[in-house]
Amino acid sequence: MSRAALVVIDAQESFRQRPIWAYGSNPDLVRQVDRLVAAARQRGDLVVWVLHAEPDTGTLFDPALGHVRLLDGLVPVEGEPTLVKTAHNAFTTTNLQQILTLAGVLDLTVCGIRTEQCVETTTRVGADLGYRMTFVSDATLTFPIPHWDLPATATVEEILADPRTLSNEAIVSRTEYALAGRFATISTVDELTGATLAGARG
Repeated sequence: MSRAALVVIDAQESFRQRPIWAYGSNPDLVRQVDRLVAAARQRGDLVVWVLHAEPDTGTLFDPALGHVRLLDGLVPVEGEPTLVKTAHNAFTTTNLQQILTLAGVLDLTVCGIRTEQCVETTTRVGADLGYRMTFVSDATLTFPIPHWDLPATATVEEILADPRTLSNEAIVSRTEYALAGRFATISTVDELTGATLAGARG
Protein backbone atom coordinates (compact mmCIF):
# COMPACT_ATOMS: atom_id res chain seq x y z
CA MET A 1 0.00 0.00 0.00
CA SER A 2 1.10 3.52 -0.72
CA ARG A 3 1.87 5.62 2.33
CA ALA A 4 2.06 8.94 0.48
CA ALA A 5 -0.31 10.83 -1.80
CA LEU A 6 -0.43 13.96 -3.92
CA VAL A 7 -3.69 15.90 -3.99
CA VAL A 8 -4.16 18.37 -6.86
CA ILE A 9 -6.82 20.88 -5.82
CA ASP A 10 -9.02 22.93 -8.16
CA ALA A 11 -6.59 23.12 -11.08
CA GLN A 12 -9.58 23.67 -13.30
CA GLU A 13 -10.84 25.59 -16.29
CA SER A 14 -13.30 27.62 -14.18
CA PHE A 15 -10.48 29.90 -13.08
CA ARG A 16 -9.08 30.36 -16.58
CA GLN A 17 -12.43 31.80 -17.63
CA ARG A 18 -12.16 34.68 -15.16
CA PRO A 19 -10.81 38.06 -16.36
CA ILE A 20 -8.27 38.09 -13.51
CA TRP A 21 -6.65 34.86 -14.76
CA ALA A 22 -3.98 36.84 -16.61
CA TYR A 23 -2.84 38.28 -13.26
CA GLY A 24 -2.39 34.95 -11.51
CA SER A 25 0.69 34.33 -9.41
CA ASN A 26 2.02 31.31 -11.30
CA PRO A 27 1.77 31.17 -15.12
CA ASP A 28 3.78 27.93 -14.96
CA LEU A 29 1.22 26.13 -12.80
CA VAL A 30 0.31 23.32 -15.21
CA ARG A 31 3.93 22.39 -15.84
CA GLN A 32 4.77 22.51 -12.13
CA VAL A 33 1.80 20.36 -11.18
CA ASP A 34 2.57 17.94 -14.01
CA ARG A 35 6.13 17.56 -12.68
CA LEU A 36 4.80 16.71 -9.22
CA VAL A 37 2.33 14.24 -10.69
CA ALA A 38 5.01 12.50 -12.78
CA ALA A 39 7.30 12.18 -9.75
CA ALA A 40 4.47 10.86 -7.57
CA ARG A 41 3.55 8.25 -10.15
CA GLN A 42 7.16 7.20 -10.49
CA ARG A 43 7.37 6.64 -6.73
CA GLY A 44 4.11 4.72 -6.74
CA ASP A 45 2.30 7.37 -4.70
CA LEU A 46 -1.42 7.87 -5.00
CA VAL A 47 -2.53 10.89 -7.04
CA VAL A 48 -5.95 12.38 -6.28
CA TRP A 49 -7.58 15.11 -8.37
CA VAL A 50 -10.13 17.46 -6.80
CA LEU A 51 -12.45 19.85 -8.62
CA HIS A 52 -14.68 22.54 -7.11
CA ALA A 53 -18.33 22.77 -8.14
CA GLU A 54 -21.22 25.09 -7.32
CA PRO A 55 -24.22 23.36 -8.89
CA ASP A 56 -27.24 25.36 -10.05
CA THR A 57 -25.56 28.73 -9.46
CA GLY A 58 -24.93 29.82 -13.03
CA THR A 59 -21.33 30.70 -12.07
CA LEU A 60 -18.17 29.47 -13.74
CA PHE A 61 -18.17 26.69 -11.13
CA ASP A 62 -21.58 25.41 -12.17
CA PRO A 63 -20.94 22.03 -13.86
CA ALA A 64 -23.71 22.82 -16.36
CA LEU A 65 -21.47 25.44 -17.99
CA GLY A 66 -18.74 22.88 -18.76
CA HIS A 67 -15.80 24.56 -17.03
CA VAL A 68 -15.55 22.20 -14.05
CA ARG A 69 -12.77 20.17 -15.64
CA LEU A 70 -9.02 20.00 -15.32
CA LEU A 71 -6.85 22.58 -17.06
CA ASP A 72 -5.48 21.44 -20.41
CA GLY A 73 -2.30 19.42 -19.91
CA LEU A 74 -3.43 17.74 -16.69
CA VAL A 75 -4.70 14.23 -17.32
CA PRO A 76 -5.50 11.56 -14.72
CA VAL A 77 -4.52 7.97 -15.45
CA GLU A 78 -6.52 4.87 -14.65
CA GLY A 79 -6.89 4.36 -10.93
CA GLU A 80 -6.45 8.02 -9.95
CA PRO A 81 -9.64 9.29 -8.29
CA THR A 82 -11.22 12.56 -9.38
CA LEU A 83 -13.39 14.04 -6.64
CA VAL A 84 -15.78 16.97 -6.77
CA LYS A 85 -16.10 19.17 -3.68
CA THR A 86 -18.52 21.94 -2.78
CA ALA A 87 -16.58 23.31 0.24
CA HIS A 88 -13.25 25.10 0.31
CA ASN A 89 -11.25 22.19 1.74
CA ALA A 90 -11.02 18.89 -0.11
CA PHE A 91 -12.16 16.73 2.82
CA THR A 92 -15.52 18.03 4.03
CA THR A 93 -17.80 17.22 1.10
CA THR A 94 -15.88 14.30 -0.44
CA ASN A 95 -14.68 10.82 0.57
CA LEU A 96 -11.03 11.90 0.34
CA GLN A 97 -10.21 10.75 3.87
CA GLN A 98 -11.70 7.31 3.18
CA ILE A 99 -9.64 6.98 -0.02
CA LEU A 100 -6.45 7.96 1.82
CA THR A 101 -7.18 5.62 4.72
CA LEU A 102 -7.81 2.66 2.43
CA ALA A 103 -4.52 3.42 0.64
CA GLY A 104 -2.61 3.60 3.93
CA VAL A 105 -1.59 7.21 3.31
CA LEU A 106 0.14 9.09 6.12
CA ASP A 107 2.05 11.72 4.13
CA LEU A 108 0.02 14.12 2.04
CA THR A 109 1.34 16.68 -0.46
CA VAL A 110 -0.98 19.40 -1.76
CA CYS A 111 -0.90 21.85 -4.67
CA GLY A 112 -3.34 23.67 -6.95
CA ILE A 113 -5.54 26.80 -7.02
CA ARG A 114 -5.94 29.00 -4.79
CA THR A 115 -2.87 29.21 -2.58
CA GLU A 116 -4.53 30.84 0.44
CA GLN A 117 -7.98 29.34 0.08
CA CYS A 118 -8.67 25.77 -1.01
CA VAL A 119 -5.07 24.58 -0.89
CA GLU A 120 -4.45 26.16 2.51
CA THR A 121 -7.71 25.00 4.07
CA THR A 122 -7.10 21.46 2.85
CA THR A 123 -3.65 21.63 4.43
CA ARG A 124 -5.05 22.76 7.78
CA VAL A 125 -7.78 20.12 7.84
CA GLY A 126 -5.34 17.43 6.76
CA ALA A 127 -2.99 18.37 9.58
CA ASP A 128 -5.88 18.25 12.07
CA LEU A 129 -6.72 14.76 10.80
CA GLY A 130 -3.18 13.61 11.53
CA TYR A 131 -1.58 13.63 8.09
CA ARG A 132 1.97 14.86 7.65
CA MET A 133 1.32 17.71 5.24
CA THR A 134 3.60 19.17 2.57
CA PHE A 135 2.53 22.42 0.92
CA VAL A 136 4.17 23.04 -2.48
CA SER A 137 4.08 26.82 -2.87
CA ASP A 138 5.42 27.00 -6.42
CA ALA A 139 2.80 24.50 -7.57
CA THR A 140 -0.03 26.72 -6.36
CA LEU A 141 -1.65 29.72 -7.99
CA THR A 142 -3.64 32.62 -6.61
CA PHE A 143 -4.90 36.06 -7.59
CA PRO A 144 -4.81 39.54 -6.03
CA ILE A 145 -7.41 39.86 -3.26
CA PRO A 146 -9.51 43.04 -3.26
CA HIS A 147 -10.25 44.89 -0.03
CA TRP A 148 -13.48 43.69 1.55
CA ASP A 149 -15.33 46.98 1.03
CA LEU A 150 -14.56 47.19 -2.68
CA PRO A 151 -17.83 46.66 -4.59
CA ALA A 152 -18.37 43.19 -6.00
CA THR A 153 -18.84 44.85 -9.39
CA ALA A 154 -15.29 46.27 -9.37
CA THR A 155 -13.34 45.59 -12.55
CA VAL A 156 -9.96 43.89 -12.60
CA GLU A 157 -8.40 47.26 -13.37
CA GLU A 158 -10.05 48.80 -10.31
CA ILE A 159 -8.93 45.92 -8.11
CA LEU A 160 -5.34 46.21 -9.27
CA ALA A 161 -5.33 50.00 -8.91
CA ASP A 162 -6.60 49.92 -5.32
CA PRO A 163 -3.61 50.26 -2.94
CA ARG A 164 -5.42 48.09 -0.41
CA THR A 165 -5.47 45.09 -2.75
CA LEU A 166 -3.39 42.23 -1.39
CA SER A 167 -0.75 41.24 -3.93
CA ASN A 168 0.05 37.71 -5.04
CA GLU A 169 3.45 37.94 -3.38
CA ALA A 170 1.92 38.98 -0.05
CA ILE A 171 -0.67 36.21 -0.22
CA VAL A 172 1.93 33.50 -0.83
CA SER A 173 4.23 34.87 1.86
CA ARG A 174 1.47 35.08 4.46
CA THR A 175 0.20 31.61 3.63
CA GLU A 176 3.64 30.08 3.99
CA TYR A 177 4.19 31.95 7.25
CA ALA A 178 0.90 30.71 8.71
CA LEU A 179 1.42 27.08 7.70
CA ALA A 180 5.15 26.50 8.12
CA GLY A 181 6.12 24.37 11.09
CA ARG A 182 2.59 24.29 12.50
CA PHE A 183 0.43 22.71 9.83
CA ALA A 184 2.85 21.74 7.08
CA THR A 185 6.31 21.56 5.66
CA ILE A 186 6.75 24.15 2.92
CA SER A 187 8.49 22.70 -0.12
CA THR A 188 9.17 23.31 -3.80
CA VAL A 189 8.70 21.30 -6.96
CA ASP A 190 12.46 21.02 -7.44
CA GLU A 191 12.91 19.62 -3.94
CA LEU A 192 10.14 17.06 -4.33
CA THR A 193 11.14 15.92 -7.80
CA GLY A 194 14.85 15.76 -7.04
CA ALA A 195 15.68 18.45 -9.60
CA THR A 196 17.77 20.44 -7.13
CA LEU A 197 19.89 17.42 -6.29
CA ALA A 198 20.20 16.40 -9.93
CA GLY A 199 21.31 19.93 -10.82
CA ALA A 200 23.93 19.92 -8.09
CA ARG A 201 25.34 16.62 -9.34
CA GLY A 202 25.42 17.84 -12.93
